[in-house]
Amino acid sequence: MNNTKELKNYLTQLGANTSLPQSPSKAKLEKVPAPYPEYDYTIRFTAPEFTSLCPITGQPDFAHLVIDYIPDKWIVESKSLKLYLASFRNHGAFHEACTVEIATTLTKLLDPIWLRIGGYWYPRGGMPIDVFWQTSTPPENVWIPSQDVPAYRGR
Repeated sequence: MNNTKELKNYLTQLGANTSLPQSPSKAKLEKVPAPYPEYDYTIRFTAPEFTSLCPITGQPDFAHLVIDYIPDKWIVESKSLKLYLASFRNHGAFHEACTVEIATTLTKLLDPIWLRIGGYWYPRGGMPIDVFWQTSTPPENVWIPSQDVPAYRGR
């Protein structure tokens, strides 16, 4: 679907003045039809300044997220994804919960051929926690680049 008028039927945030959602549960992820459902290709989103809150102390946690997926019939609309990810800045959850919640929410929305997320969390308390999740073994017929986010080595 390349018709702009038809695409607007799917979207409520793109092109509009949209406030930052107060939590992931209040965010609205939107999808549009994949432009080439007959081909397998990888889409990557990188969020190098992702933030959430520690559910116990309320202190901020920071991560570099890399989301890769191979779409089937749908792709996520990038502004809605940006707002969804930003809504975690007021959300208290452990690193593992944030990373897996993002992955499973996108998987339920898009039903992709394949999806993975790498959550590269910066240290708090002296220990970085990296969290990885994927739907299945990636298909062999499509190029999926390495995430290449170096492990935290300190200074």
